[in-house]
Amino acid sequence: MKKLISLDEAAKLIKSDSTLMIGGFLKCGAPKKIIDKMLDLGITNLTLIANDTSFPDNEKGKLVVNKRLKKAIVSHIGTNPETGRQMNSGELDVQLVPQGTLAEIIRAGGAGLGGVLTPTGVGTIVEEGKQVVEIDNKKFIIEKSLRADVAIVYGTKVDSHGNIAFFGSTRNFNAIMPMAADLVIVEADEIIDGCLDPNEIVVPGIFVDYIVKGGN
Repeated sequence: MKKLISLDEAAKLIKSDSTLMIGGFLKCGAPKKIIDKMLDLGITNLTLIANDTSFPDNEKGKLVVNKRLKKAIVSHIGTNPETGRQMNSGELDVQLVPQGTLAEIIRAGGAGLGGVLTPTGVGTIVEEGKQVVEIDNKKFIIEKSLRADVAIVYGTKVDSHGNIAFFGSTRNFNAIMPMAADLVIVEADEIIDGCLDPNEIVVPGIFVDYIVKGGN
């Protein structure tokens, strides 16, 4: 398996000062082992793009508690009080993005688009500092697309080619981030020798650079 590497090797590919996408929705479908290894290696000053900052004692939340982030672009911080504390004290730059908008600007980044037009947030603080256009008498905010240096995502089953299958809601942001990053690492619960059934594949292996073994 040419794409299979160790957790140590995977974490060393993530550099301090980089922009990092991390899949998962709170504790559901998060690459926990890679994050723990990043903490061991002292990787810091990261810009995080994710759905949330999880809980203080779990995966992405640990990066907040250990002050490894300089900026977080997320849609939800309510389950991690430390994120709010650091935001209010000026220690962490937090950019809150409506969840649907966040998904679409990541998707746009993967598709090579400059951004998307959305009515979400028109007339609110979400609009501040952004360009607003009017189409057919309706106002839209121009939201710029997002890309990252590295994306670390989770997969329920991953084959030797890097094709990813998900169980239930674990697909969440894991399914769209691989197209929007320069380097993609997937943490797999189960690694399949050969190839997955094509009907199971959600993320094609062409978007995945490396695989690490996760699970228990």
